[in-house]
Amino acid sequence: MLNTESPKIKIKRMLVCLALVFAIMAMAAPMVAARPKEGSKAAKKDPLADYLKRVSGPMSPAVAPTTPGSLWVDSGRMANLVSDYKASRVGDLVTISINQNLSSTSTGNVATSRAFSASSGITALGGHISTSGVANLFSPNSTQALTGKAQATSTTALTTTLTGRVAAVLPTGTLVVEAERQIMMNDQKETVILRGMVRPGDLDATNTVASNSVGDMEVEVKGKGVLSESTRAPNPVIKWILRVVGF
Repeated sequence: MLNTESPKIKIKRMLVCLALVFAIMAMAAPMVAARPKEGSKAAKKDPLADYLKRVSGPMSPAVAPTTPGSLWVDSGRMANLVSDYKASRVGDLVTISINQNLSSTSTGNVATSRAFSASSGITALGGHISTSGVANLFSPNSTQALTGKAQATSTTALTTTLTGRVAAVLPTGTLVVEAERQIMMNDQKETVILRGMVRPGDLDATNTVASNSVGDMEVEVKGKGVLSESTRAPNPVIKWILRVVGF
């Protein structure tokens, strides 16, 4: 059977097929873009979720639900009329007073000395043969000395006050707190992030706790801007070049 279609009809059919292909690709593009790629920021784990997973430990068995009966609920906000104004629930504010001063010093001295001396020769031969030429055949001498000193000093100081929120309450009653502060000044952005565990009994009347009483505390101080760009470490390529060249 012969194909009697004209070239114009074939071109129109090809254009319609291409239009359908482009339409399908346009509809599928948002779905592909919405799916987070592996390794992207959206696919990365939440730091707070990772922290909660580490500090939660083995979970206690779930308590069987009870019927609340009448108007009384044990977990109600006004159930405990003698409770003070302290953080005890998820979302409550907690103030952490950070005053960390870390200092370490290491000093070492090494001194060694070694001396070696030997003498070997012939002092007499039979037949009254002179031994003046072979009296000292081998006389090695060696002296070695080593003196070394090393000293390392590290000092870190951080003093600030952060107010965060209770992110979770562990089965033991311990509060997991998270606080974050961002400061933008003179084209320099400073971010301070704190996570830790706080016992309700360590909170004072103003819902403040000292950093020394925070368990498993994690503090991140990150900077981005003019100062950070001028003081940041070189990239791996520059590090490798400096290691090879030596200056």
